Amino acid sequence: MQFAGQRTGMDLQTIGEPVNITIRLAEDVVPDPDAIMVTGITPQSTLGGGITEAEFLKIFHEEVSIPNTVFIGFNNVRFDDEFMRYLHYRNFYDAYEWQWQDGRSRWDLLDLIRMTRALRPEGIIWPVDDNGVATNRLEALTGANDILHETAHDALSDVKASIAVAQLIRAKQPKMFDYLLGICGKKAVKGLVEKGQPFLYTSGQYSAEWDKTTVVSFLAAHPKKSGSLVYDLRYDPAPYNDMTAVQLADTWRYQKDSDKARLPVKLLQYNRCPALAPLGVLDDDSQKRLSISLETIQDNLKKLSGSGLSKNILAAVKILDDERQAVYDNEESDVDAQLYNGFFEYGDKSKMNLVRTSSAIDMTDLQVDFSDQRLVELLPRYKARNFPQSLTDNERFVWEKYRYDKLLGGQANSRLANYFNRLAELAKQPGLTTGKRFLLEELQLYGQTIMPIGDDI
Repeated sequence: MQFAGQRTGMDLQTIGEPVNITIRLAEDVVPDPDAIMVTGITPQSTLGGGITEAEFLKIFHEEVSIPNTVFIGFNNVRFDDEFMRYLHYRNFYDAYEWQWQDGRSRWDLLDLIRMTRALRPEGIIWPVDDNGVATNRLEALTGANDILHETAHDALSDVKASIAVAQLIRAKQPKMFDYLLGICGKKAVKGLVEKGQPFLYTSGQYSAEWDKTTVVSFLAAHPKKSGSLVYDLRYDPAPYNDMTAVQLADTWRYQKDSDKARLPVKLLQYNRCPALAPLGVLDDDSQKRLSISLETIQDNLKKLSGSGLSKNILAAVKILDDERQAVYDNEESDVDAQLYNGFFEYGDKSKMNLVRTSSAIDMTDLQVDFSDQRLVELLPRYKARNFPQSLTDNERFVWEKYRYDKLLGGQANSRLANYFNRLAELAKQPGLTTGKRFLLEELQLYGQTIMPIGDDI
C-alpha cells in the first residue's frame, strides 16, 4: 500500500528527493485490520490517491532500480524483499533481476545492528523492552539515541530513521559497518563459511540472551539451497552424534511452546546477506557479554570433527523436506503463491515483456501463448487488477468467480468473515481514540464494498 525510499551515496548522505508512492489495493485483497490500525493508511486512501501495481513498477524500474543501486532496509531481506518479489512476479517482471542485475545488490541493516550490539556496542545506546530484554526495534533504537522518527511504521518516516541509524553505526563503529557491507555478497559469504574454521554468526533465530550471536562451524552444504548447515558450538554435540536421521529430524522439527531442546543446527543461506565474522574479532569483553568460552568452543569442535553427524544431518534434512513437500502437494496452491515453483523459460520471459509494455487499449485484445501455466492464469488477474476496463464479459465473470471463492470461500471461516470478526473485536477495545474509530468505520465500509455478489456468479 505504500512504498518509500531515499537514495544516498556510499557516505549515507542523501541524493535528490525521496520516493513516496501509494499503491491501490486490488479488490481481491482483504487488508489486515491490525496493520491498518498501526499505519493509518486506509484502503480508500489508496484508491483515491494511489496508482496501480503496474504503474508503480514502471516508475520503480525507470527511477529507482537504476544500475549499481544497493537496496538497503530494516529487515528487508526477510520481509520487504519478499513483497517486492511477489509484486514483480504477478506483474510479469522477473522476480529477482532487480536485486542483482547491472551491478545491483542488497543489504540488511537489522543484522548489522544485531552484530554491532553483540560485538562492538560502544558509542550507541542499546534499548531493552518493558521486561528488560534486549530489543532492536527501529522505533526503540531511534528513541534511545534521540533520533527523529516522526511516525513509526510510515514508510518514508521509517526510511529516514533507518538512514539515521545507519549513519550512527557508521560513525561509532565504522570498521564493523564497512566489513559487513563488504562481505554481504554470496561469494564472500561462501568463502568464509566453507573455509573450515569456526566463525561468529548473528541471526534472529538465536537467543536474545546472547544478543542473537554465537560461534558456529560448517557441517555440510545444503543439498538443494544456496547455503550450508552450521552447528552452534555452544552446545556439546555428543548427545547428537549417535542419533539416527529419524531421531535428529524429530529433535530438529519445530514444536511451538515446547521445552524440549532443539537440535543446534541451522541453515545459513548465502543470498540473505548474513552477518558473519572471523572468530578473531571476539575480544575479551565480547566473550563475557555473550557468555562464550573459547575453551568450550574448541572442545565441542573436536567432538564434532570426529563424528559422522554431518551425514545423518543430511539424511534428516531429506526427511523434513519430504514432509514439507507432502504437505505442499496436498494443499491447493493458488497461482499468486507459486513464485518459487521454478524459473520462467527464456521464451516466456520475452512474452512477459510484451504484457507489461502493452497499453490499456492493447490489453483488451491481448493474446499471449505462454508455455508456463502460471503465466496463463496470471494474465487475466493482471488485467483485472491493473486494467479492469479491458476485461471481456467472460473475463469479468471469471474474475468475480475467483473473488467470490477467495473472499467468501469457507463461509463462516472465510477471509471476509474473519475480517469482519476482527473489526468487531477491535471495536470493543477500551480507550479507542476518535482516529482509531474512524479507521474501523472505514475498514467496515471497505469490506462491504468489495463483498462479491453471489447472484452475478
